[in-house]
This record gives sequence, structure tokens and C-alpha cells, in this order.
Amino acid sequence: QVQLVESGGGLVQAGGSLRLSCAASGSIFAINTMGWYRQAPGKQRELVATMTNTRYTNYAASVKGRFTISRDNAKNMVYLQMNNLKPEDTAVYYCNAVRQLVPYWGQGTQVTVSS
Repeated sequence: QVQLVESGGGLVQAGGSLRLSCAASGSIFAINTMGWYRQAPGKQRELVATMTNTRYTNYAASVKGRFTISRDNAKNMVYLQMNNLKPEDTAVYYCNAVRQLVPYWGQGTQVTVSS
């Protein structure tokens, strides 16, 4: 089992920045991909950004150039730096880890961007 705990969400004005953090614990050996997804009210959960162990990154088109994902494998952490936030970025953001093809999820952290 892998446990994921997110932090760093909050309320910010449009154009502002937030940094989300996610700490992984438990059976972290053999985790391949870590990343972030989000779910807005009434919408499906969607990919925001992911990073593999080989540092390959994948971003949603809507966040490219504004969000940056990073990992610190020594600390078992994954981060999401979010700049130039827009009201449409408002959602619950979930940390995700994939270990041996099994996905694990954090409890989510709310990000609210006011116009």
C-alpha cells in the first residue's frame, strides 16, 4: 500500500500562484509515475501533470506553460507549482502514484481561484 498526503491548497486571486506538495509513504519502492489530477464540481477527474521515474513529463494542454511538476525521490515528494492561476483552475487536486500498475490516490486538496 502507498499513502499519499497532499498539502498547499487554498484560496488565491486570479494571476496568483500556489504550490502543492504530496508526501508518499508506505510501500514506495517501485513507484513509477507520480502526478496530479483535478476534479471540478460536476466534472470528471482529469489529468493535470505527471512525471515518471525517468523524468518524462506529461501536462494537460490547459496548464502547459503555467504549471510545473517536480519530484524529489530522496524525500518521496512530488510538487506542483501553479502560476498565473485562472478561475477555471478551481478544483480539488489529487496526488496520484502508480506502483506496479496499481494507482493510489491522496485525499485531495481544494484550490479556489477567485476572479
